[in-house]
Amino acid sequence: MDRLDDIDRRIVAELRSDGRITVNDLAARIGLSASPTLRRMRRLEADGVIRGYRADVDPDAIDRGFSVWVTARLAVGDPDAQLAFEAGLRALDAVTEAHHVTGDVDYLIRVDVADLAAYDHVIRNELASLPGQAHITSYVVTSTAIERR
Repeated sequence: MDRLDDIDRRIVAELRSDGRITVNDLAARIGLSASPTLRRMRRLEADGVIRGYRADVDPDAIDRGFSVWVTARLAVGDPDAQLAFEAGLRALDAVTEAHHVTGDVDYLIRVDVADLAAYDHVIRNELASLPGQAHITSYVVTSTAIERR
């Protein structure tokens, strides 16, 4: 993949703002005709710059309005323990993000559920039983100041 030029960056910015924009409207916004705009979009998709298009869904409407960030520290730091822990995380429907991080903890995990009772179930019956984990700390989201995706 070649480096993105200014036009590619404008395409990406417009699509991040409105993923359902028509090619004609996108072309008008970036100052190209529709054909080269569509070619660039297809190239950005093929190169993996644009990984997909998603709906921005109201979390409360799908019983995911209660968010908790969880930190996890593993008992041992070997690659097999990390792989087993990550496989366990992938199997949990409530886990919507998981990041291996540096610092005092090994993982930063986002859990989205309906309410505190649902989170209590997840923490007691799912997260606590993941292989290799030594310590879990929860941080309940009380409000969101910024969310850019």
